[in-house]
Amino acid sequence: MHIVDGALANPVVLGGAALAAGGIALGLRYLPLERIPAAGVLSAAFFVASLIHVPIGPSSVHLILNGLAGLVLGWAAFPALFVGLLLQAVFFGFGGLTVLGVNTLAIALPAVIVHYLCRSGMRAGNPVIAALWGGIGGALAIALTTALVGLALTLSGGAFFLAARLVFFAHIPVMVVEALLSAAAVYLAARVKPDLFFTLKGAS
Repeated sequence: MHIVDGALANPVVLGGAALAAGGIALGLRYLPLERIPAAGVLSAAFFVASLIHVPIGPSSVHLILNGLAGLVLGWAAFPALFVGLLLQAVFFGFGGLTVLGVNTLAIALPAVIVHYLCRSGMRAGNPVIAALWGGIGGALAIALTTALVGLALTLSGGAFFLAARLVFFAHIPVMVVEALLSAAAVYLAARVKPDLFFTLKGAS
């Protein structure tokens, strides 16, 4: 779901960069030392998962895991996902450097939204209920990411409107897979390390 260099209008690129910079600044503020290992693991998981592309029609899709990152990290998902996107752009040419801000915003902002929408369910104390909310968060993050990508494309010109619609429908299978993976990860974490979702200072 990477937007490539040259696909967006300059105002969209600049606006996305400014908003992403603000999100990264907040994320670093809400990233305590004890959460840096978790941020590193989730950044690496995003980096690896989104390298595996599955062809669907004329395009391809990949996992993102931004919902899981948001559930664990809150605002700290911004710097964690930014690092993964930066490394992908530099080493593999995925996305691009000029659109790095927009790509970061489209992937990290849904992670933060999911954190706030699902956090009460995650605190229920029941691993099954927590897993249910984790699955909802995983799917919702992908839906919101596709919506933001579509919005960025649409704002850059009417010619991209059809592409924006295709992005959403092509990622419906990804929403299902991300929901299952996030639910399984949350269930396991809720049983062996329940405080993983509850101790992020300033983000909850």
